[in-house]
Amino acid sequence: MTSTGTASQTTCKKTVIPRAEHCVSRRHISENALKVLYRLRDAGYETYLVGGVVRDLLLGLEPKDFDVATDASPDEVKALFRNCRLIGRRFRLAHILFGREVIEVATFRASHRDSDDGRVDDDGRILRDNVFGNVEEDALRRDFTVNALYYDIRDFSIVDFVGAMADIQARRLRLIGDPQTRYTEDPVRMLRAARFAAKLGFELDSASAAPIHQLGPLLRDIPPARLFEEVLKLLQTGHGAQSLEQLWHFDLLRYLFPAADRRIRAEDSYAARLIMRALDNTDERIAAGKSVTPSFLFAAFLWPDVHERAAALEADGEPPIPAIQQAADEVVDEQLKYTSLPRRFSLPMREIWTLQPRLQQYTGQRALRTLSHPRFRAGYDFLCLRAEAGEPLTDCARWWTEIQEKDEDTQITMARKAGSSSRRRRGPRRRRAASGD
Repeated sequence: MTSTGTASQTTCKKTVIPRAEHCVSRRHISENALKVLYRLRDAGYETYLVGGVVRDLLLGLEPKDFDVATDASPDEVKALFRNCRLIGRRFRLAHILFGREVIEVATFRASHRDSDDGRVDDDGRILRDNVFGNVEEDALRRDFTVNALYYDIRDFSIVDFVGAMADIQARRLRLIGDPQTRYTEDPVRMLRAARFAAKLGFELDSASAAPIHQLGPLLRDIPPARLFEEVLKLLQTGHGAQSLEQLWHFDLLRYLFPAADRRIRAEDSYAARLIMRALDNTDERIAAGKSVTPSFLFAAFLWPDVHERAAALEADGEPPIPAIQQAADEVVDEQLKYTSLPRRFSLPMREIWTLQPRLQQYTGQRALRTLSHPRFRAGYDFLCLRAEAGEPLTDCARWWTEIQEKDEDTQITMARKAGSSSRRRRGPRRRRAASGD
């Protein structure tokens, strides 16, 4: 998980890699990003493609975003592009809109000073980051060396100020500057360290890894909405299983999913299998180009607690579906203290849970109504996931798999047969005694 790399006290030493010595080609760069680069260059501004896109192109990966850095101010960028909007207060950015594609343009940043444009709190956390500088200063302000490479549109060279090329060749992830200071400035960088290590298959160097266990509690002060966005990047970008391993290694899972963390620490093998299988399933879908939703993953992370609480409520006489609903309210309320979960995701998640008792009672008309439920497929997939994780639901999951493949008449026959079998198993229903008996 960590390597014994050099100390992360990074100095700025400019190295230019000419086009003939690297593999980054304009053929692999978004046409819209090239339009932005050319227009800024032609207007006389110093302009680069920067960050993860350059890193990914060097590694032969397909970039998801194309970010630009320039010495033009946000207002100057806006003056050049009619399709531009300025966003952010803490970190002012320009977004150039090309239909569904957004090219993000950032002005070179410099180190912070106590002024209206750049502020940190007493603990060193960044409150405002709009101190502009030159490209060398901008490189030192970035988080990891591999994210501080600059592709120069003027001559198609790559400019490296922080030894990033050597780190890429060594498959090493290294913070720029003093790790304790950089994590304190923005604690989310600890989660980014886990994410990049998982995505790239790189090792975090020892100096960058050392403070994480000590500084992890700083994540408690990060707004739940921001942590939710980080969870999506960690778990829904094709390397969720590896991200979970990194979070566990650096003891960061507790700040995102405390209930799941407690269960894994208690060696709850069922919870660990359920969560890991859900992540494997998500990674497989992403690799196949299929859609994924946080609803399913959050359902898996929180289900062991929901299931346990619902079982306790049922033991006290509560019917299955109200028991699930009450347990869900309690578990979700606790989770929201750590990560937010917008209603567009939390409502489908709850429907997945409340479908579980209905899927386990596959009899007669009830089964046919369940089959037509708009959230049936997600509920069925979750039932199969539970069976794969070890719950005794294999026969139930197999029945639902088979009925989906049948025509309507056969489905009716199967549902009736299941109903008859269920009644035989229960035996004849007793007639309720009259009050005078």
